[in-house]
Amino acid sequence: MKTQTPQKNSYDVVIIGGAIMGSSTAWFLTDNPDFDGSALVVERDSSYEFSSTAHTNSCMRQQFSAKLNVQISQFAADFVKNLPERIGDDRVPAQVIQNYGYMYLADNDDFANVLRDNQTVQLDAGAETQLLTPEEIKARYPFYDVDDLVLGSINLKDEGYWDGGTVFDWWRRSAQDRGVEYISNEVVAISKNAAGTKVESVTLASGDVIACGQLVNASGPRAARTAQMAGLDIPVEPRKRFTWIFSAAQPLDQDLPLTIDPSGVHFRQDGPKTYLAGCPADPDPAVAFDDFAMDHNRWESHVWPIIAGRIPQFEAIKVVNEWAGHYAFNTFDQNAIMGPHTEVSNFIFLNGFSGHGLQQSPAMGRGTAEWLTYGEYRALDLSSYNYARIPENRPIIEKAII
Repeated sequence: MKTQTPQKNSYDVVIIGGAIMGSSTAWFLTDNPDFDGSALVVERDSSYEFSSTAHTNSCMRQQFSAKLNVQISQFAADFVKNLPERIGDDRVPAQVIQNYGYMYLADNDDFANVLRDNQTVQLDAGAETQLLTPEEIKARYPFYDVDDLVLGSINLKDEGYWDGGTVFDWWRRSAQDRGVEYISNEVVAISKNAAGTKVESVTLASGDVIACGQLVNASGPRAARTAQMAGLDIPVEPRKRFTWIFSAAQPLDQDLPLTIDPSGVHFRQDGPKTYLAGCPADPDPAVAFDDFAMDHNRWESHVWPIIAGRIPQFEAIKVVNEWAGHYAFNTFDQNAIMGPHTEVSNFIFLNGFSGHGLQQSPAMGRGTAEWLTYGEYRALDLSSYNYARIPENRPIIEKAII
């Protein structure tokens, strides 16, 4: 990495991490008429090659059990569908959401009851979730084997695939056009005041010492390492997630919803003639930041048999691409950690999205920009995600974790 020196030695806001969360925050700062400060984004890998943003499957869903999570995704859907107007640049290409939906499959009564409870929350929030008996699933999607199923849940409104890469690219471009400074460099130290109650500066790999009014930790799977520089702890670690793109000797004649099999393996339509599958490692430990090695046995012994069992037409499939990415996994409750540290008041968290980050990035970036500007959330009350719940042991219960 060729390091770049900042133009100034002091900024109102320093954002550590320039991928989708950092860039969303930076852009929403520029879009807030009440923010008139300076902002610096420090990104250790300006190619973003190993970022979670680059390895995402870029999906969006409304099927959560917590109403606020539904509302967060609804804002994302609205933002994506109106991207040129939101960004305010006629060069921005129009975006759509490919609404093939998520299909949750339950093979026992307990999980079926969870899906029923979740539907109540989702309908109340304005989603259009439908519960389907096995017979109804088979009638709509004849390719599924439904013999072991009790219930299914699907929503076809603002749920499916979207182009997260384009949104990220335009946030970054537009933020820079509006005056946010991005540099290729790395924060290697964080200094606090004598009382330990505020961050005063960051030291970069280039040796530059940069004073800051507020600091945002948007460093993805490296969130804990960033926090540790300030003497803080956060329950976030990199967890490996595998993705395979495959073709089928007998393609389906209709779109494949993002299917969450009871086994935990998920698969969906990817292109006109290709499909995507994903699953975690087993066991699923924290991994090194640079560990992106594939487990080829995971496909042969686990994923492929499950896909072929659920969709017999997929007995003959061929992997055409594969990769491993990292979740910024919140081991406390698998939900976002936001807002200020309870003792270091200008250290702002934006971490631990546990696989939900891309679809939550519009609302979370907007909310963080509001916090930086006003010291409170305004459009959506995101305070339940604030860091304070960690030391107070108040986990957010979200039953729809993939």
